Amino acid sequence: MSTFSLSRWIGIIVKEFIQLKRDRLTFGMIVGIPVMQLLLFGFAINSDPRHLPTAVLSADNSAYSRTLVTAMQNSGYFKVVRQAGSEAEVEELLTHGAVQFVVTIPENFSRKLVRGERPVLLIEADATDPSATSNAVAALANLGSQALARDLHGPLARLAQPPQPLEVRIHRRYNPEGVTQWNIVPGLLGVILTMTMVLMTGLAMTRERERGTFENLLATPALPIEVMTGKIVPYIMIGLIQVTLILLAARFVFHVPMVGSIVLLYAVVLLFIAANLTLGMTFSSIARNQLQAMQMTFFFFLPSMLLSGFMFPFRGMPDWAQAIGNILPLTHFLVLVRGILLKGNGIAELWPQVWPILLFMAVVILIGLKLYRRTLD
Repeated sequence: MSTFSLSRWIGIIVKEFIQLKRDRLTFGMIVGIPVMQLLLFGFAINSDPRHLPTAVLSADNSAYSRTLVTAMQNSGYFKVVRQAGSEAEVEELLTHGAVQFVVTIPENFSRKLVRGERPVLLIEADATDPSATSNAVAALANLGSQALARDLHGPLARLAQPPQPLEVRIHRRYNPEGVTQWNIVPGLLGVILTMTMVLMTGLAMTRERERGTFENLLATPALPIEVMTGKIVPYIMIGLIQVTLILLAARFVFHVPMVGSIVLLYAVVLLFIAANLTLGMTFSSIARNQLQAMQMTFFFFLPSMLLSGFMFPFRGMPDWAQAIGNILPLTHFLVLVRGILLKGNGIAELWPQVWPILLFMAVVILIGLKLYRRTLD
């Protein structure tokens, strides 16, 4: 029985480092993933979103109404980006997700205020993501007494006494009770599809390349389009089965409302599945083995989880993080699925989120075709 040899042990260590040096992709992942996590968690993630886009519909252009709007902006949670002209425009802004809040100041607001009639200040919130609005809503608790403290003096000093001189009525649209499951469960559709479709496709292609069966398949009379589509269709079916199971659980276990068209939802799901499958095939063209395919999938999955708005409010991220998030198809898919299920959005409302997924898929297909031809050469 041989004894432990320090020289052999050092030789094995040196050999492993040489192998890691040759595998540049793995070495890049070793450095890249921790750096990405530090950047994302350190700079991009924010559970207390501020400067949320807000629209104002005012039928009372008085000093009191302007003071209230200014006080909301000074709180840091609201940023007025639009002066709405009608209730129809307000509905459109909330449906499209263009704003997070709408402040409605009714007619004769100032007159009722000075009379002590406690007029109603209506604030409508897009509550499809409760975590994005909870802190902002909490900041409105003492809005009336704090904002109007300097204006209520002299004969109006009595209005500064409790209760507040006005009633702040908050209407949480699309998720009145702030149920977290209504936001998380639909989002799981995108998260699960992203993980499984990209990973399964990438592993399947690289596994066949490692075994040599993919080249044998290309040597048959089958056309390349037949080979590629034949390999993709089973994964499309798997994705649709996963979606069906999640939707059944969402409806009967978590009681998530399904306001919109299920047919339209499945059409959006098919588009999202196609985008992820093309990405998986592109990864398989780059990766030389299954380990590399898994590493590349995780490298894509991590920012998709953190920057899409699934785990943390999207509008709470800095501009550069939102720009990266808007490149990822999961970001747009989450808006689509929540819009269909919770808001009942139709095709017109969905198109602004559909075309970025189509563009992403087209770019990935072009990259994949270029790499695919290079691997065959």
